[in-house]
Amino acid sequence: MNEILIRCFNMTFLTFFVVACLIPVIKKIAAHVGALDIPNERKVHTKPMPRLGGLGIYLGFLIGYMIFGEPSAIMNSILIGSFIIVITGVIDDIKPLKASYKFLGQLLSALIITFYGNIVMHELTAFGMVINFGILAYPITVFFILGCINCINLIDGLDGLAAGISSIYFITIGIIATIQGKLGLDCVLTFIMLGSTLGFLVHNFNPASIFMGDSGSMFLGFIIAVIALLGFKNVTMTSLIIPLLILAIPILDTVFAILRRLIKGESISKPDKFHIHHQFLNRNFSQRATVLIIYLINMLFAIASIVYFLKDRTLGYIIYFILTLLVVLFVLKTNIVYEHKGRLRRFFQKNKK
Repeated sequence: MNEILIRCFNMTFLTFFVVACLIPVIKKIAAHVGALDIPNERKVHTKPMPRLGGLGIYLGFLIGYMIFGEPSAIMNSILIGSFIIVITGVIDDIKPLKASYKFLGQLLSALIITFYGNIVMHELTAFGMVINFGILAYPITVFFILGCINCINLIDGLDGLAAGISSIYFITIGIIATIQGKLGLDCVLTFIMLGSTLGFLVHNFNPASIFMGDSGSMFLGFIIAVIALLGFKNVTMTSLIIPLLILAIPILDTVFAILRRLIKGESISKPDKFHIHHQFLNRNFSQRATVLIIYLINMLFAIASIVYFLKDRTLGYIIYFILTLLVVLFVLKTNIVYEHKGRLRRFFQKNKK
């Protein structure tokens, strides 16, 4: 156990140090190539910000793998898929791409993981039954990867938010793996990525001096999906739900965003200012306070996952239920799904006529 802890610490510390030192260089590169996030009516920041931070996170991941990882066909698929997703993001950070082009990059990376890496959810064990997905295992796995990519991409709206939520995910998976005495590829990737995201947070926590951009948010979503699939190859309902619940806030935010845009008759890829973090800002919370509140909620979900997985499933269920209920109540009180005030105003105007 001590050897495992020392190795995990070394992986985390090295990548933390590398990324923390690389980011100042990345800032200069971003300014030089014009990878700047210009403020507009939808953005929270008020001055142009470099947004190639994801490149620093990715370089930390590569250096960590070269030192601590071992070559394999599975790892080759991860390297190829991650390269495609990061390149797609870098291009978008420099000159915004159409949503369809970004989706194509996401899809290609997911297909490489699924078909070349053969990292597939073939079956699901639930309630004493084994559900074999058969040929549907491949599209289900691709959908899972795409879902994770876009969850992190959509939640990346405030200083330190996406990197912090991802760090909480990596810490939680790392704790579970370490207690179980595991140090497989999923565990190695987890601690490498933990160090990389924490190193980036040194420069990205409010007030941020750099954004991760799509190169970072899409890569984080991609690697989170890969780690979940690697760690839970023999998929049970429990093992599938655990990583999803750790990401409860970005997943719920994505679901609400899709519902909101469908209700309005808008494209589901259309950006807006009604995400969960915007609702806190609308209630006069500062950026930092908003991010810390969302961190806290996510950490509670993470603690529930650890309790459920390692100690007491009943207590885990209770915590999950309470947290989910609180999130749903918050949603009903805000404009996350639909605009309450606008709806009431239209109702009264209609009745006056």
